[in-house]
Amino acid sequence: MASLSTVLVPLAALLVASLTVASASNFYNDFDITWGDGRANILSNGELLTLNLDKASGSGFQSRKEYLFGKIDMQLKLVPGNSAGTVTAYYLSSKGSAWDEIDFEFLGNLSGDPYILHTNVFSQGKGNREQQFYLWFDPTADFHTYSILWNPQRIVFSVDGTPIREFKNLESMGVPFPKNQPMRIYSSLWNADDWATRGGLVKTDWALAPFTASYRNFNAEACVLSNGASSCGTTTSPPASTSNAWFSEELDSTRQERLKWVRENYMVYNYCKDVNRFPQGLPPECSMS
Repeated sequence: MASLSTVLVPLAALLVASLTVASASNFYNDFDITWGDGRANILSNGELLTLNLDKASGSGFQSRKEYLFGKIDMQLKLVPGNSAGTVTAYYLSSKGSAWDEIDFEFLGNLSGDPYILHTNVFSQGKGNREQQFYLWFDPTADFHTYSILWNPQRIVFSVDGTPIREFKNLESMGVPFPKNQPMRIYSSLWNADDWATRGGLVKTDWALAPFTASYRNFNAEACVLSNGASSCGTTTSPPASTSNAWFSEELDSTRQERLKWVRENYMVYNYCKDVNRFPQGLPPECSMS
């Protein structure tokens, strides 16, 4: 494991900006604040959104639109300083008992310790596919882009254009894959000090409240579902428009190397290596990773 202060590959070569940010996005138009009793705020004429957490409550928002496949970008700046006990969740999710979900969760920590980036994929109500990472930068010092590519072939989690996880469609092996249920974007800042930091050993210091996470530069190249119809037409074959290249996007050799670099140096938990958790055998997709 590399220390967070050590960068093994020159960042200029490694972190090539590859994501398009839409300047036209506006939080007033794209999202609804759903809870928090005034603790969530849209600022700067719709260009900035902040979530706050205090001892009484956290806060959250959701997208107005539902998506069935897409390339979703959001820039986040996480709770600075001692964020122990807090969780900033940013994810896609459908509804119902057999829901699909694609998760980023940022687990706070004591000042000076690294955040843990927790990822998971649910399909048909079943998750248990956790992978966790440290980041190679301080996610509280500035905004960074967290992206989800979701097409019929794969789900790719990326940070500043660098892929950290790929979950492929392996339905041929009996592995459920999210592909039939439209999902909204959700985000929330909440207290989880019963488990979030060192397994719940470190509690939230409410003397430091309110805790704040900030959001900007949302961008979605996606198939929008409305009244059961997709803006892409059919969702079983690639749209004709070249602007929807994400629909069949895969990792080229350069991005595969970036993915390998992250996994070798910053991954801290992988369910596919946790043999004690799966005494009957690891999930079938683990044989492909």
